[in-house]
Amino acid sequence: MVLALELPCAALAQNRPGSANPQTKNPSAAIGGGVYSALGPGPANFDAHDLSGIWNMSFPQNATQAELEVYVSQFGKGDPPMTPWSKERFDKTKPAFGPRGVLVAQTNDPAFQCFPPGVPRIYLHPFPMQIVETPKELIMVFEYDHSVRHIYTDGRQHPPDFTPAYMGDSIGHWDGDTFVIDTVGFNDKTWLDRAGHPHSDRLHVTERLRRIAADRLQIDFTIEDPVAYARPFTSSMFFRGHPDWSLMEQVCEDNADFLSFEH
Repeated sequence: MVLALELPCAALAQNRPGSANPQTKNPSAAIGGGVYSALGPGPANFDAHDLSGIWNMSFPQNATQAELEVYVSQFGKGDPPMTPWSKERFDKTKPAFGPRGVLVAQTNDPAFQCFPPGVPRIYLHPFPMQIVETPKELIMVFEYDHSVRHIYTDGRQHPPDFTPAYMGDSIGHWDGDTFVIDTVGFNDKTWLDRAGHPHSDRLHVTERLRRIAADRLQIDFTIEDPVAYARPFTSSMFFRGHPDWSLMEQVCEDNADFLSFEH
């Protein structure tokens, strides 16, 4: 199920230098390219406070196909601690990914109708992102549907009257060598992930970004939503840097025929 839906990404990766061959027998290489190795050495010299560049999802080394399907579909290995409110909505979702995955023609995933995936879900989409740092903000440009996210670093606080949005309102600061992003102000139109877990407009996401090697980025998530989840939960994702890549044009509507939905 997952591999079939990720082939467009793998096909795009063929045109990028250093990309994995999507025909390889390693299933992780067919999902966005690159395998994260916790032990493999990377380039030694780097500035931990420089997060700029193009980053693409990496994958646990020697993971099984089942483990990879979980990794690209949700945050954490099991279901988060759902409240009755969340469980009722979760039971009605029909995701195309994860352990409850259905055929694409049967899914009710809003992303398959070209609604923005929002935060944090957009990280699970196997397309690269580019980070641009300026004196007053850090900007994330996602290849997926040209989504752009602004994380303000000029000392401002969250506005009290922010209009709920797919990406929410994000502010960031450095804590040692870790860049911390605090995001609130979400609407409730998206799923938390690709496995069908819902969230409310009370969602609060904290991300801790660390450049753990010149070509490796780790993001640790803390997800809180008192309406949807009984307690906060955490998860981590890994990304590999690709200095020789550039973002391509990836438009959701252009994939409508392949994904078997009308838009």
